Parts: sequence; C-alpha cells; structure tokens
Amino acid sequence: MTAVQDEKSAGYVRQGKQAYLDTLRTLSEASVEVHFDPFKDIDWDSDELAVLPDDERWILNDSDEIGAHPWYKALPKQRQIEIGMYRWAQVAKVGLQFEQLLIGGVMNHLVWSKNNNPEFRYATHEVTEETHHTQMFQEFVNRVNPDVAGAPTYFKVLVPFMASAGAFFPEAFFTGILAGEEPIDHLQKGAMRSGGSHPAANRIMQIHIAEEARHIGFAHQYLEQHVPELGRVKKTLLAYLFPVIMRLLCDVIMVPSKQARHDMGIPDEVAREIWWKSEESEKLLRDLFGDVRLLADNLGIRKGPAKLLWRLTGIDGRASRYRAEPRAASY
Repeated sequence: MTAVQDEKSAGYVRQGKQAYLDTLRTLSEASVEVHFDPFKDIDWDSDELAVLPDDERWILNDSDEIGAHPWYKALPKQRQIEIGMYRWAQVAKVGLQFEQLLIGGVMNHLVWSKNNNPEFRYATHEVTEETHHTQMFQEFVNRVNPDVAGAPTYFKVLVPFMASAGAFFPEAFFTGILAGEEPIDHLQKGAMRSGGSHPAANRIMQIHIAEEARHIGFAHQYLEQHVPELGRVKKTLLAYLFPVIMRLLCDVIMVPSKQARHDMGIPDEVAREIWWKSEESEKLLRDLFGDVRLLADNLGIRKGPAKLLWRLTGIDGRASRYRAEPRAASY
C-alpha cells in the first residue's frame, strides 16, 4: 500500500502541491495587508500603558499556572504584583529569545532555497514579523522589569547549533518552531480569554496572537508537505526526535529557569507541583500538544517504538480532531 493510500485510510489526505502554493500566496498577501510595527502600533508612553509598581492589574489570575497555585494566592498583594510583573516580563524575554532562534534557523534554511520557490517569500515575511516581535518584547521587558533572567544558559549556548538545523534538517527545525510557538500561543490565549492582564501585556499579546496564527499554520503545512518526501532513515529519525524536541523546547518556554524561580521566590516543592509533577499539571502538559499529536498522526510518525517516547516525555494523549480544538486531551 502506498503512503498516500495509508493516509487516506486514516481519514487524512495530504494537501496537494497547488493547494500548498495557494496557501503560501494567501499567507504572503495577509502579511502584506495586516502587519504591525511595535513603535508605530503601540503607544508606549500613553497613560493607559503606564507601568506602575502598585497596579493590581499585574496580579496573575487562574489562567496562569503560578497565579492558580495556593502559594501565590496566599502572598501579600504587593508581592503578588511584583511576581506578576516579573512573570510577564520573563515570558516576554524567553519569547523573544526563542524568536531569535527561529529567525536564525529560517535564514539558514533560506540560504539553500531555489529561485522561484514561493516558500522564500512567505518565510521572509515571517522573519520580518518575528524581528518586530523581538523589538516589541524587549521594549516591554525594558519597561516592566529589565532584571528578568530570561531563558536558561544552556538554551542560549545551544541556539547557534539548533539554528543550523534549518539548513541540514529543516523538518526537525520546523518541529522545533511548533514546540515553542504552540505553548506560547496556549499561554497567551488563556490569559486573554480570562480577561487579560495589564493593558501593556494585553496589547503585545493581541499583536503576537494575530501574527503567530499565520506562523503556526505555515509550520504545520510545511511539515505536511515535506515530511512525506523524506527518505526512510531521515523520517524514522524525525519520528524519534519529534516528541523529544516538543518536550525540551516546551520546558524552555513554560518553565521559568532556576534563576527566575529564585527571583520570584517560588519554593522548589511548589515549582514541582506547578510544572508537571501533579495530576493537574500533567494534564496541562498533555493538553498543550493535541494539535501536534494530530499532525504527527497525519504524518505517520507517532506509532511503533517511537510512540513510547511520547509517553515517556509526558505528552501522549488523544490527538485533536481538528487544529485549534479546545484542549481536552486524555488517555
């Protein structure tokens, strides 16, 4: 049975080449029609976005893993504000460092792009948007808490090496893009659905969510188009790398570094409960990856011995029935 027949038997039909090219054209046109500049579209010095140290809007709500924990709720209000400001600035700093990895990897990938490849145009639009995101996040950090720790040291050391995968193993690199963007998207959408935070945080989330929808969609469709073209060895390697990349980069995004936890004063036992050592947090971890489980199933790489790694990394569960389905993963 051919690969295409396998896909059809599972209820999935790979997007045709022309449909993929049409999607790229649509994404490129959308990037031209709707885009943002952080120093044009955000009035940083307005009274509405003023950052004040006693503003209770910085207090984390239950949509945030820290804000939902009894330890945080028991703290004095001023301390809750301080941790909330640190938390939002930390998320922004790690986010921009991840965007820098994305920019480097995509540029490494495009060096090898052939002429008349429409992926070049859209991917370059995406990088342009990501550079604006790094400026936006950094300006936010500078105003809210310039002393945040950011990503762990090991991540910053590994960024140049991970970015090189854009050239020699782009399918693994685009997997990494989803590993970072899906958790950020989950965190920000959850915050906005629950009423948001300070207006400065709300504004950068609105912009980021709007543009990241295109970026996440492109990464999904790039993998759907190119993974079936891989040779047997490389596809098998990707099957084993896929859940590992997802979990490792998810932790960089979602779990504050040791220095950040120290700065916020989060006890170790509380950190273990919040990040993946309690029943509720284990479910959250699984729920983050419903869409990528669907993608992996469609690509035929979440099966056999490789599926064991999904369980070992704690991100196995039911695949979404469609992209962006409300999170309800379960075994």
